[in-house]
Amino acid sequence: MDLKNLIQKLSLSSFPVGLGGCRSNGMNFECCEYNISIFDNKKGESIYEIDGEFIKLHHGSLSETHPAILRQLENMQIISDEQWKLRMFLTEIKEKQTKISNSYTQSCLVDAGVCATKAKEGVKTSDPLAPLWVKCSAYFLADAISLVNLQRPSPTHMLESIRGFKKNKINKSFETVHQCLGIERASTSLLNRMLKSTMGFSDMVEANGHSKIIERKYDYLVQNSFLSDCYFYLGYTNRNNIIKIKDSLHRKLDFIHILRVALDIESDLLMVEQQASTLLKTINEILSTIKNQHV
Repeated sequence: MDLKNLIQKLSLSSFPVGLGGCRSNGMNFECCEYNISIFDNKKGESIYEIDGEFIKLHHGSLSETHPAILRQLENMQIISDEQWKLRMFLTEIKEKQTKISNSYTQSCLVDAGVCATKAKEGVKTSDPLAPLWVKCSAYFLADAISLVNLQRPSPTHMLESIRGFKKNKINKSFETVHQCLGIERASTSLLNRMLKSTMGFSDMVEANGHSKIIERKYDYLVQNSFLSDCYFYLGYTNRNNIIKIKDSLHRKLDFIHILRVALDIESDLLMVEQQASTLLKTINEILSTIKNQHV
């Protein structure tokens, strides 16, 4: 795709623009969208389809400080930057790369712990959301493990990356993620059911056409027999949308029914409690290991 021409088509020439995501470092699949960031001091995402390719347009600011967003901007390819403002911003991010990554890792581990704790407390009251929080916790833990290995979290490619990580105590803890997510359950029939619910949930929460990208990735991963990767990707996408509405989720019972399928959740509350306890133990062990490494 001609990215310079894309700027003209989307009328982005007034602000700095860059290409991020997996296409910025050449680790993309054919199905992957183009993650374009425009630094126009706005927020949100828009989805476009141009010449048979999907573009996810992220709005942002050159004064951004949130580690999760800054980590996603690393290795960005500059498309348009007449005043060199984006170039200087990316240089600052590179200089602070270690600090940003460490902060983001800590944040993911904290979020994983919060979700696991919610799951344990939910079991006591038979809260139907309890199994959802276990899944969310496991995905946050996966993010943290990727970050410890200096990998930017990327749901379509994360399992592929993790398979290549060296064997050590922290990376071995991905076994906990694998067990809590139930990745071994991935089958074409299950994934098809998960897809429909994932697309529906995306349309309800995001309402921006992201479901078309989800469907394209599902088609590619299943057709190429990446069933485990597809399972992980669909669940990760649902986790992201759950977090967007976490404060109102308990009031939306129709979402709970959709997410039972979309996240392939565990219905046995005893198992949910065991998984939450295992996640908390694993999270604390990783935090302890990281602390000792920095002493």
